[in-house]
Amino acid sequence: MNPIEITMQALDAAERAIPVGQPVYMLNLLRYRTQARYEDGFEAAPCSGREAFDERYRPAFRRLAAGKPLVRMFSVPVLANIVGSPGERWDEAAINEYGDFATFRAIVETEEYRREVAPHRHAALEDFRLFALAKAM
Repeated sequence: MNPIEITMQALDAAERAIPVGQPVYMLNLLRYRTQARYEDGFEAAPCSGREAFDERYRPAFRRLAAGKPLVRMFSVPVLANIVGSPGERWDEAAINEYGDFATFRAIVETEEYRREVAPHRHAALEDFRLFALAKAM
């Protein structure tokens, strides 16, 4: 199992925990590979992990999400680990707002996402965390 994979079990658990029809904020913690590492058979020119994410994954995800209620709130460098496991480091944190969890799920469950978008995320990231957040409970 790829530790950065979005699984059906995780999506099902999140769907049970997140109120239907309410906006959801997705917190992404990203650690990039020095060099992107694509699976055998996936054609892509060599690049850094950050380039694979910024120049390949993000544009591909935006194309797939076009017309859906999605707002990129912000994406910023992580400057310091104040509380966390020793040695834990993240390169970037990003928060995106979706109209509801169903919107996010509908995007990541498509065959197009699995075939054309996710390979760039897998190649780009050494480690990844994804948390669903609510504005208010």
